[in-house]
Amino acid sequence: MWLVTGGAGFIGSHVVQAALHAGHRVRVLDDLSTGDPRRLSREVELVRGDAADADVARRAAAGAEVVVHLAAHRAVPRSVDDPLATDRANTHGTLAVLEAARAGGARRVVLASSSSVYGSAAALPTPETAEPRPASPYAVSKLAGEHYARVHAELFGLSTVSLRLFNAYGPGQSPEGPYAQLVPRVLDALRRGDRPVVFGDGTQSRDLVYVGDVARAVLAAAATDAVGVVNIGSGRATSVLDVIAAATRAMGVRGEPHFLPARPGDVPHTCADPRRAAALLGWRATVPLEEGLRRTARAPVVAAA
Repeated sequence: MWLVTGGAGFIGSHVVQAALHAGHRVRVLDDLSTGDPRRLSREVELVRGDAADADVARRAAAGAEVVVHLAAHRAVPRSVDDPLATDRANTHGTLAVLEAARAGGARRVVLASSSSVYGSAAALPTPETAEPRPASPYAVSKLAGEHYARVHAELFGLSTVSLRLFNAYGPGQSPEGPYAQLVPRVLDALRRGDRPVVFGDGTQSRDLVYVGDVARAVLAAAATDAVGVVNIGSGRATSVLDVIAAATRAMGVRGEPHFLPARPGDVPHTCADPRRAAALLGWRATVPLEEGLRRTARAPVVAAA
């Protein structure tokens, strides 16, 4: 049986579906603050609760062979607005889940970390050997989670791996709220005939990776004994302005950006060196950006925050 924390969220629900398709029984732990139970099929056992609550996490992890930890406060701007809430959810939450997995005898823990731990990396594409330089409370919390995972492997023999996810996008990602991600915001604006908002000058670039590819990476990581940290990205950087241009082509519409000041904590460029994922997990991103944007644009728009 698999436990997926945050499994009713955007990435989590895709991981859950992939795990079910692979024949696994799945339990989801989610407080539904941003997740939506309608994303989950009836065969999924849903435990509603806070992953940062040690007792809740322990009950949810009981009997789980694999624990995939995705529950988190995800947005960099949100962490700037409320660092303490981000630290509790991400740092303390990761420790609570690792301890619950250890107590429950889990075989494997797959932790969702983030490319944000690199900050403004000197090397692009960025390898896992680059020195982390987190530039936001969110990034600090993710790096702390990686260290807790490593310590649990070294001290307690718990098999862990941390996946540094780059910018996941795809069907089911909400465009709503002040912390919505780039792709759903752009697609939503184009649907409504509005100008997509760009924070900064639009030359910032992101490594965008389709969520179905991310779900495959999680399953691959669960099936191996790879340790440490592994980048999960496409290995290609696309500027914000080029994302907007690709989205207009995918949707067959026109749209000019509306520029606003850059947001504190955002890094200018991200791009993964994905070679370690290929070597250790046998994984690489397979969905090109414009194809992923077409799939996302065709999917129903979700209203969850």
